[in-house]
Amino acid sequence: MSYQPLLMSFEEAAQLRTHLNTDSLMGRSIATEVAALEAYLPIGIEIPGHGEAGGYEHNRHKQNYIHLDLAGRLYLITQDPRYLDYAKTMLVEYAKVYTSFELNTSRDSNPPGRIFHQTLNENMWMLYASCAYSCIRHELTQDEQQLIENDLFRPMIDLFVDTYAHDFDIVHNHGLWAVAGVGICGYAINDQASVDKALYGLAGDSVSGGFIAQLTQLFSPDGYYMEGPYYHRFSLRPIYLFAEAIERRQPEIGIYDLKDQVIKTTTYAVMSTAFPNGVLPALNDSSKTMDIKDEGVLIATSVCFKRYSQDENLMSMAVHQDKVWVHGSGAALSDGVANAGELAGFNWGSLQLTDGAEGDRGGISILRHRDVKNDDTMALLWFGQHGSDHKLHSALDHGHFDALHLSLFNHGQEVTHDYGFGRWVNVEPKFGGRYIPENKSYCKQTVAHNTVVVDQTSQNQGDTATAEARWGESHFFVKGEKQQAMSAFVRGYYPGVDQQRTVVMFEIEGIAKPVVLDLFRLTSEQEHTYDYVVHHSGQIIRTDFDYQMASKLKPLGDKSGYQHLWNVASGNVEQGSLVSWLMGNSYYSMVSSANQGSEVIFARTGANDPDFNLRSEPLMMLRQKGSTHMFANVYETHGYFNEAIEASTDARGQVDKVEVLTHTDAGSAVKLTLNSGKEVNVFVSNKVGVTDETETSLTVNDHNVNFKGAVHIA
Repeated sequence: MSYQPLLMSFEEAAQLRTHLNTDSLMGRSIATEVAALEAYLPIGIEIPGHGEAGGYEHNRHKQNYIHLDLAGRLYLITQDPRYLDYAKTMLVEYAKVYTSFELNTSRDSNPPGRIFHQTLNENMWMLYASCAYSCIRHELTQDEQQLIENDLFRPMIDLFVDTYAHDFDIVHNHGLWAVAGVGICGYAINDQASVDKALYGLAGDSVSGGFIAQLTQLFSPDGYYMEGPYYHRFSLRPIYLFAEAIERRQPEIGIYDLKDQVIKTTTYAVMSTAFPNGVLPALNDSSKTMDIKDEGVLIATSVCFKRYSQDENLMSMAVHQDKVWVHGSGAALSDGVANAGELAGFNWGSLQLTDGAEGDRGGISILRHRDVKNDDTMALLWFGQHGSDHKLHSALDHGHFDALHLSLFNHGQEVTHDYGFGRWVNVEPKFGGRYIPENKSYCKQTVAHNTVVVDQTSQNQGDTATAEARWGESHFFVKGEKQQAMSAFVRGYYPGVDQQRTVVMFEIEGIAKPVVLDLFRLTSEQEHTYDYVVHHSGQIIRTDFDYQMASKLKPLGDKSGYQHLWNVASGNVEQGSLVSWLMGNSYYSMVSSANQGSEVIFARTGANDPDFNLRSEPLMMLRQKGSTHMFANVYETHGYFNEAIEASTDARGQVDKVEVLTHTDAGSAVKLTLNSGKEVNVFVSNKVGVTDETETSLTVNDHNVNFKGAVHIA
């Protein structure tokens, strides 16, 4: 039999059949998919027409292609004739009506399809339906094949390649789905001309469009994707599904080796940004619930293990995912996990990823520390380019005004966090499941992030075109077992104000978890109001300063996101401040320096939100007026709380005070004082281009201090 299914040969299907009813990772993965399909079959086949964006019709079409794909693949593995009949009937019924559907009504900037409100969803439908078709094509009559190919798949290809040619060739994550859908469909119906358009673009040059152009232009040299991990993981599905089809049908292309194995590089980039609990950082428009169990990351984990490297991190990820891709590569990963013995949690270590196609537009730095109990602490500093891509549509802006954003993770949870996007996905009463208006008025604004807001105005005036012309720059990145650090600059995001953020993670004897020292330095010749913003969760436990509760709730401001924040309480803190809060089973403290006129403000989201679109979440900000100023803050994890057994230990941390000794263009010096009286001095070089050999001299309390390298702790 010459024809083979696209992603799974008949021989591979037979091998996967041996995992049926076993307790292997693959066996459980197959059982999960069988259960999902069996639950959907009794609903029967329905081909709905048009409906509300995100409504019943949309979801039914989506569930149809998901289960159509399951039926095709599981038929090959189980040989259950019911699955064959279901997949065949579904494809035939769609073929009978597809060309009779008028183009839908677009609800956003993406043009409409015949089934969905946007072609992106229709590209996804075609990709999965084509995969299903390739699994059962050999079982269909000639008439059935011609009906499905001529009345369903070819009109779909025409819609994407001809009608929407301007979108088909765009180098963007939407373009990835378009070329992958057309390419896989072309392979499934033996239409090599369409495959070539998908591979090389409509001009056939592999530059102006097509899959090759996508892979060679979308990612930085380190594999980072400008729109952030949420959209990055979304791109992995079409990349891997199409790459697998290409490797099987046209191995001479060498798709997995393209551009120094760019597919592997970009996959490891998104995997390595994940928090230790598997959740992906919410940079730009991002879901707070998206994690490495996402289907794209799941597929990538299996294929990377098979095609590239039997990496222990991939096996640890598979254990966390508790599933592998039901595919030959998934079987290899399942066997690897079975033979690996006990695996610790995945740990990509401390790393830095550049942003921009040439790697010259800032980036992201991540510090990780794993203790003897395999508990992970992580700090993430963001300083890349604005995360929007106007190549597709001028209205499509996923970028946030969040330069020098900091996220902290410890004890299995985000300690300080990003809000993520403002959207209720597929909840049609909530603005049709689209981005809510507050996504622009709050979530994108600088105050919604853990960074500094100048004069209560968002970075780059909250203007996308202005933001796209700027990006941050790495100052230094230092890895180490007991101490490590990262630092970055952004310049011109506020007129006349330069910003530098330095984060040092280090161990202090007698403190169970590493402390995180955050130095945020702002330089200007003019006086400004600086708001250092901290988004946290949990319950405030104590402060070491007096504050006044607001007698009447009022918004903190009238623009740039401040209009959505209730002013809950505030207090003056001229001698520094301490705030402790309880989250889960852990206590956290933030000890801060202060100058004359410093203020701590406690706030909560929800103001000017008549439709209750925003989550009600707390935040605090340190407010300081001045020209050149440095915020020095120490984050400490301490103690344990368990209400069920009425246990509470070490509710007070050990860091008592942090003082700024000096900060100049040459360097900064701060002193931490512990409750025991012990002092820890931290010196940081602010010199541009600092290396391990750079010598810095500072005057501290009338004494000269000399140190070498980026950071010195004494």
